[in-house]
Amino acid sequence: MPKEARPGSGEQAKQYALERLRKAILQGEMAPAQRLVENELAESYGVTRASMRAALLDLTAEGLVERIRNRGSRVRIVTVEEAVEITECRMVLEGLCATKAATEATDAQLDALTDLGKAMSKAVADGDPVTYSELNHDLHTLIRDASGQHTAVGLLERLNAQLVRHRFQLALRPGRPQQSLSEHLAVIEAIKARDPQAAETAVRAHLSSVIDALRAD
Repeated sequence: MPKEARPGSGEQAKQYALERLRKAILQGEMAPAQRLVENELAESYGVTRASMRAALLDLTAEGLVERIRNRGSRVRIVTVEEAVEITECRMVLEGLCATKAATEATDAQLDALTDLGKAMSKAVADGDPVTYSELNHDLHTLIRDASGQHTAVGLLERLNAQLVRHRFQLALRPGRPQQSLSEHLAVIEAIKARDPQAAETAVRAHLSSVIDALRAD
């Protein structure tokens, strides 16, 4: 975005800085524990320091940034213990979404699930963990959308944002995509069969496996 087109101050500037900084953190452009210096970021993004400070406060509330006393802000480090706790919370919410998706998904959404399953299988066969990780994210997003459970979706988006680094590291672990694939395909088949109980059971089994993998770090 050209600098002259950037909103320099006000709510628009805060939102612009918030979206850019959130994206940078989620995509790994900023590493855990990396310092976030207000004036440098404000200059880089072409907004006022006040707008950047407001954006950092919002990201702190989201759990992506933490403020260190007398040292300013930094990208928050999510420990393995926290990642396990977050995944335990996800288990309940993702199970709910899968249950709802099994009864609420449209035929078009079921077709999309089938296509994602095929694409994930291809990514594993091709030895492409980065693509697999992206498709993994797309699958969970589609299941949430199909569920129509908007409250659960909002909570999950906030929880999952804190797990990006751990999810990507798991995708790169040798053998993990192969194991994860079979778990995801079981979720897809249960939803396509419109079996709510089987869908929830499959999601819980998958996330239990994720917890085991996190603890093995």
